[in-house]
Amino acid sequence: MDSFAIRTALGLAALAVTVTALAQAPQVYRYIDVDGRIVYSDRAPPSSAKDVQTKRVGANYVETSVPGELASKIASDRFPATLYTFECGEVCQNAEALLNRRGVPFTTVDVQKDEQGMIRMRTLTGEDRAPVLALGDKLIVNGFNAARWQAALDEAGYPKTPAPRRTGTGSRQEAPPSAPVEGTRSMAPPPRGGDYPKQ
Repeated sequence: MDSFAIRTALGLAALAVTVTALAQAPQVYRYIDVDGRIVYSDRAPPSSAKDVQTKRVGANYVETSVPGELASKIASDRFPATLYTFECGEVCQNAEALLNRRGVPFTTVDVQKDEQGMIRMRTLTGEDRAPVLALGDKLIVNGFNAARWQAALDEAGYPKTPAPRRTGTGSRQEAPPSAPVEGTRSMAPPPRGGDYPKQ
């Protein structure tokens, strides 16, 4: 076979693949309805439609949310997370770290510095003790207990693991988590610079 015949055969094969792909592509109708709105649909337009156009669409190039991101967005819309905290040492740090590891978007309220935040926390819990995790105004967890916080986040619909990052360059390794310190602490300023008393 000479090179012209090979190129012709390859060209015909490529054309056949393209035609087959177009034939399998979903068909979409574009038309103007009786109210003057432009409609795109995969169903045939009604007889009253004007300016009917048939289009074949290929792959969807719109970047959509991965399932974890979508679940996190739905959960944060329905049950926005608020961490009521202050400088209570390891307990509060572990509480914040749990939310970060799980990829939960949250608002931090430092109740030592934010008087309105302290009032909101008292209204929710009836106590002056932190940390407190509020998921909306219905799911409230007093004190840090990893198992209870995880269960509340599960109930609110937050994914168990964070959605993958899209930045693509490099990877960050996290140190293994230390054993969590659990409990609550009253709002009185700590006597020795903020360290949490060892039990």
